[in-house]
Amino acid sequence: MHDISQYQDFFIEYLQKQNIHKEPFNLYEPIEYILGLGGKRIRPVLTLMASEVFDTDYTKALPAAMAVEVFHNFSLVHDDIMDDAPLRRGQVTVHEKWNLNTGILSGDAMLILAYQYFEQYEPNVFRNLAKLFSKTALEVCEGQQWDVDFETRKDVTIPEYLKMIEYKTAVLVAAAMKMGAIVAETSENEADLIYDFGLNLGLAFQLQDDYLDAFGDPATFGKQVGGDIIENKKTYLYLKALEFSSSEKALELEQLFTLQLDDNSEKIETAKAIFNESGASKATQDAIEMFTLKAFETLEKMEISADKKDVLRTFGENLMGRKV
Repeated sequence: MHDISQYQDFFIEYLQKQNIHKEPFNLYEPIEYILGLGGKRIRPVLTLMASEVFDTDYTKALPAAMAVEVFHNFSLVHDDIMDDAPLRRGQVTVHEKWNLNTGILSGDAMLILAYQYFEQYEPNVFRNLAKLFSKTALEVCEGQQWDVDFETRKDVTIPEYLKMIEYKTAVLVAAAMKMGAIVAETSENEADLIYDFGLNLGLAFQLQDDYLDAFGDPATFGKQVGGDIIENKKTYLYLKALEFSSSEKALELEQLFTLQLDDNSEKIETAKAIFNESGASKATQDAIEMFTLKAFETLEKMEISADKKDVLRTFGENLMGRKV
């Protein structure tokens, strides 16, 4: 097997060979643009890695990895439109650089392009990849809709929130890994286990993102710290704080999360203080550890060599930025 940086290089080399530059240019140029903006390419890397976990050369998994990356970026184009976001990875978003209609249409084309990459596989593998992909794509849409619904709801529960982040974030991480297993034509049980590994790791990663949004180091987090508080997002931290706080503190937090302010520094500090005092911060860290350990427990059930389990465990530890 290779290390993460090597898989990234292999995928980028494959990506750069794709013939996406064609007419009409206003349809395909935005696709080239968003795919060229970079990122860590975590999801396609997982597909390549998973294929080699099951003793199949990563080159066979490159089309499936490309499908995962194209779909992920399709979702970003449409998310940016829904959020009216001006920037993506430090660059102008597609709908701002071109226009809203182009963003919608190019995004639609990306979803279809993602499916086309599966056509490079034999019928049985194609069918299994397409079936998983369809299920995952629909779940991502469902997760996004729940996220939108939660913005105006005042009765969001912890189980509902966990289901939302599972569908919006974790299922694509899980599917990326299972696609590598499908390409390798491993057993259904092994493919399901590596899916579960990716799902729990994806949940832990999103909860960690929630935590770091409030308590991360601005120099290393890569986004504005306190962004979820500014946007009044009902994250795991927020929901746990409501659960653990006195009625007075809970009401203060609820009222705080109705405000739209020009200067949010005091709002952020007040919310963080309630998160800490209530025990919500500790509860979130405990949940991150729980889902990470659940992912690692799944590895022990897999019928792969110890060194390959170590590779997956190390990847999980590095992704979480912690040793568990």
